[in-house]
Amino acid sequence: MGNKAKHAAEAFTLESIPNVGSSIAGDLRQLGIQVPTDLIGQDPYDLYQELCIRTGTRHDPCLLDTFIAATRFMAGDPPHPWWHYTAERKRTLKTS
Repeated sequence: MGNKAKHAAEAFTLESIPNVGSSIAGDLRQLGIQVPTDLIGQDPYDLYQELCIRTGTRHDPCLLDTFIAATRFMAGDPPHPWWHYTAERKRTLKTS
């Protein structure tokens, strides 16, 4: 995962979070997430829904997978590629 943080304590910019590049960092900033610690305690499903509302666009669900990966990483989970969370997202959305 390149020069990305290996642990949440090493993430000082949004772009240092695994799976988060400049575009996704921009999406997070639109939601008021300015630094990695702002993600702690956030619900990735709520973040995704709020972004869709604010932009008036239904974003690709893979973005939700990335939000899950980022929030979990900042909560202390090891880094995983965003697609690690695809099956979980599909199960969760199917039951909601």
